[in-house]
Formats: sequence, structure tokens, C-alpha cells
Amino acid sequence: MTSRESGKKDIPKTDARTSAQAAAFALPEAMTGRASPAKAAVGDKPVFDYIASLPQPQRGIAEAIDALAATTLPSLQRSVKWGMAYYGVGDGWCFSCGGFARHVKLMFINGAALEPVPPVAPVGMGKSTRGVELESVDDINEVEIVAWMTQVTSVPGVGGRKH
Repeated sequence: MTSRESGKKDIPKTDARTSAQAAAFALPEAMTGRASPAKAAVGDKPVFDYIASLPQPQRGIAEAIDALAATTLPSLQRSVKWGMAYYGVGDGWCFSCGGFARHVKLMFINGAALEPVPPVAPVGMGKSTRGVELESVDDINEVEIVAWMTQVTSVPGVGGRKH
């Protein structure tokens, strides 16, 4: 019996694009080499697109971190690498921000040299990388994060030497 014969309305089936879009919001539980399927690209727009693709509350946290970076570091450069937003000043990338299932990781390359040293040492991001895991916008300690952003830009980042 067809749907017309049974009196039921024809309901369109979801296509593969809808399923793929839903899968884009399934963030990993922990660091596994990539935070999301976002493609690598340099510039502001790819980072803004990556942040916009995150579900809440991760999107709000990442937007707040991005805004804080933009006001703290006037010559800020952005990129998407390994499924996360990367930030740098000069010739190297200094910190990253990536959405995960229950939090956003804000990781500082060479973070072991910061004062105070950020508490989280992620697996697979290098021995000196340190950061914080933020579960809500309320977890953002602006004074501490601004201090870390300022300090980390004075040491060499990944991908180049500082001037």
C-alpha cells in the first residue's frame, strides 16, 4: 500500500547531506589528533566559519576566546589546522582553541614556560603544550588568559621564528 492509499502524507527522506551536516556537530570526547572535520585554511574567514559550526555552548566559548585574542593581540593571525582554530603573531602559531563534546580546549604551544603554567597537558600536542578546558563562558578567566596570550606570543611558536 502506498502512502496515498493509506491517507498518510508523503514524508521526504533525509538525504546524505543532512546526515553529514548532523555528523559535523558530533564533537570528539578527547584529543585524538583532530578536533573536528574542518579543513585546514589560513585566514579569518575559515576560523569564523569553524567557530560558527560549533554547537552551543562550545560556540559561545570559542567566540569569547577569539574576541579576547583579537583585542589582546592587535597583529593577530588566524588559521584552521588539525580541526581547530590556531592563533599567532609574527611567524609562528602560539595557541589553539578547539571544540570537544563537553568543553573547549584552549592550548598554548610552549605553555610550560608560562606563569602560572596552565593546568592541562594534552596528549599528542607536544611536551611543552599546556592549556585549560572550558565547559562554559563562565569558566573563562580573562585576566589569566590575557596574561597567557601576551606571554606566549613572546616565545617562538610552531611553524616559524619570532622577530
